[in-house]
Amino acid sequence: MPKVTFLPDGRTVDVAPGASILDAAEQAGVDLPHNCGGVAACTTCHCWIEAGFDSLSEIEDREDDKLNEAAGLAPSSRLGCQACVSDEDVVVRIPGNRIAS
Repeated sequence: MPKVTFLPDGRTVDVAPGASILDAAEQAGVDLPHNCGGVAACTTCHCWIEAGFDSLSEIEDREDDKLNEAAGLAPSSRLGCQACVSDEDVVVRIPGNRIAS
């Protein structure tokens, strides 16, 4: 099973292939907001992929459109609710310090 690691604190969780980064965050106890309920209607789950970007699902048009509204947009930006893990490990940086206790 692939692992998803969340920075800055390094929490790591094993996920089944096909799980979203948002699913992984919830499993790991990482606070990754998702005000729209995970349907790509907002950018609150915006994150940066530091490793494993190419192993994520393709960016669909709806996600791409929403990402253009995200603060801190970078080439490695994804919406956690839309980016699904394949079979390789992924390292995700959460903007700010939103790691749950």
